[in-house]
Amino acid sequence: MSVGDAAAKERKILVAVDEGDESMYALTWCLTNVISPNSKDTLILLHAQAPRAAYTALDGTGYLFSTDIMSTMDKYHNDAADRLIETAKNMCKDHVNDVKVETRVESGDPRDVICEMVQKLGVDVLVMGSHGYGWFKRAFLGSVSNHCAQNVKCPVLIVKKPKSNNLGK
Repeated sequence: MSVGDAAAKERKILVAVDEGDESMYALTWCLTNVISPNSKDTLILLHAQAPRAAYTALDGTGYLFSTDIMSTMDKYHNDAADRLIETAKNMCKDHVNDVKVETRVESGDPRDVICEMVQKLGVDVLVMGSHGYGWFKRAFLGSVSNHCAQNVKCPVLIVKKPKSNNLGK
């Protein structure tokens, strides 16, 4: 396959986005370095929303959580996800105005959600940011990018945000 053939191929590129700067940097990097102008690529922005914590009916003081409080919490999480996806879509428009963008917000463990969506949607490339945790934090917190790289059947591009060099400033 020649370079021209690769550019003409329609690819599905999934970018996992969350509230962190690392995922937005990965999206920007993808738009700059992976998506070419006039490409037929489809960019899928996926936000894996961690499931809402299960609250008991009573709080620590013995008061019941009302359904109003629970629905307010749900609305807050949904609104935050909508704002995140809208920000990511605007970034896409600012960088490459003719790229086809699809969005998904799914609920569940991000490791599982991302792997499932890659499989379900027939993604050609998965792009993710890296928090750059050391081995100690990765051992306790786990690494979403490492889990996905080990379990998906497509190439995975893990973009690491460079550390700022503001030494002495």
